[in-house]
Amino acid sequence: MRDQILAEIKNLEQQHHIKILYAVESGSRAWGFASSNSDWDVRFIYVYDLNWYLSVEDKKDNIEIILPNDIDLSGWELKKALLLYRKSNPPLLEWLRSPIVYTESYSTAGALRNALEQYFNPKSCLYHYLHMARGNWEAYFKQDVVRIKKYFYVLRPLLACCWIEKTGEMAPMEFELLLNAEVDQNELRAAIDALLVKKMSGEELDKGDRIEVIDRFIEEKLAYYLDYVKQVDYRHTPSFDELNKMFRQTLTEAWS
Repeated sequence: MRDQILAEIKNLEQQHHIKILYAVESGSRAWGFASSNSDWDVRFIYVYDLNWYLSVEDKKDNIEIILPNDIDLSGWELKKALLLYRKSNPPLLEWLRSPIVYTESYSTAGALRNALEQYFNPKSCLYHYLHMARGNWEAYFKQDVVRIKKYFYVLRPLLACCWIEKTGEMAPMEFELLLNAEVDQNELRAAIDALLVKKMSGEELDKGDRIEVIDRFIEEKLAYYLDYVKQVDYRHTPSFDELNKMFRQTLTEAWS
């Protein structure tokens, strides 16, 4: 599948007259608990040639394509990506730490990773993960029988909040790293590990009964972080100077 994804990346470059700077896997495959029919969630950053940026009119700054074989391609144009990076956009920061990298060209992704400490804002990321966890909890856990995978769409963002609180750094993408940092080998850990086995061996739509020990953990953490996030200060947003340099450097590297 990797070869096919790389071929599709090349096709995108030719069809849209772009250079793809960075392409990674996002979603359950990068998180480490894909099931037998999980999609391939490919996310990328790209740049157009100089003429595109010298046009007067506004233009579309993202590409989204669903291909056969469950390949989901979605990318952001570099200028859009840099503006989101300045706001400490969690999905973009996750892409930069993905364990599955399909391609990385030029210096851009490395420069963004090197500047992450400067641009990372704990409060905005905490709000993002908390909103994700709370939204999934309220949407999918009103019944006694639930879709198994939805537990992870609540647990992972909550564990990301735990990581940010403890380290002051952006959370890693891998679920196991988040889990190991927060949950000891106890009843809760045994229940989550058992759920992981079911998720990875089953179909995406498999359902199961609610799990009391996990429900209790989720409810406690949601209540805690709803209060905690209010006490966290926003960090000062850096100027555009460094990002402007990255942008110009990338255009030079890609099209010289």
